[in-house]
Amino acid sequence: MPTAIIDGIHTRFDVIGSGPPLLMMSPGGFDATIEKWRTQGVYTRLKLLDHLPRDYSCIVYDRRESGESGGRVEPITWAHYVAHAKGLLDHLAIARAHVMGACMGCSPAMAFAVAHPDATASLVLYWPVGGAHYRINGHARVAEHLDYVRRHGLHGVVSLVATDGKTYNQDARGGFWASVIHRDPVFASEYIRHDPDQYVKVVNAIRDSLFDRDTSPGAEPEDLFRVNVPALVVPGRDKSHATSAARYLEECLPRAEYWDVAVDDQNEETVPPRIIEFLGRGGGA
Repeated sequence: MPTAIIDGIHTRFDVIGSGPPLLMMSPGGFDATIEKWRTQGVYTRLKLLDHLPRDYSCIVYDRRESGESGGRVEPITWAHYVAHAKGLLDHLAIARAHVMGACMGCSPAMAFAVAHPDATASLVLYWPVGGAHYRINGHARVAEHLDYVRRHGLHGVVSLVATDGKTYNQDARGGFWASVIHRDPVFASEYIRHDPDQYVKVVNAIRDSLFDRDTSPGAEPEDLFRVNVPALVVPGRDKSHATSAARYLEECLPRAEYWDVAVDDQNEETVPPRIIEFLGRGGGA
């Protein structure tokens, strides 16, 4: 699979299919890999990568700090994820694309549309994360990681990740950079040299940036009001993907189409055709 240095970060990506470009921001939270389009929760039954590439050039990638992509210890914001995504489009010499986010990928997708309106043909926001449970759980997981750091140090984090190989999604004690630590020994050796007090500040800054509200995070409502592209919003319904978060995006995006479909009715027969139909009239990338 191809790789490139994007925004200074080793990035694993692929382009599947042919047609207008569709930048796909993976589901999976902090383990947002290409494979999650086939293996994560509801996406296992949607089989989007069996259908969308028939009409679109699907640009898929491991988000920074996920899978085989690299990362940096820094106060990550949605703008950092946007820079990573835009850098990938620039690498591929693509000036404008449809943008699809799934799960936590919805947040950088909407932030991308705010930051790069001319590069965004339309938005598909599938099961946006959000809700009070999502914020509270996000803060609790950061606290679990920092408690482990305080008791065992950054050396202990590296030892833990080397032993169990689990991602942050699987074991919060390993922290946001667990995947990179596990895959890249050079990164791991640099990680343990960070000043512990400064590291705690960085992690808390990420918490306060990414888990800052009880609705769908990613962009301020005043900025979403100005996103003048067609948007398809598809709701989830669980503690990480509150239906209220999807309704919030319907409220804030001026050209939003809210697909009021029950979770049980979201399957391979209903979802890919609906997305393809929307994209077909969604901006002409």
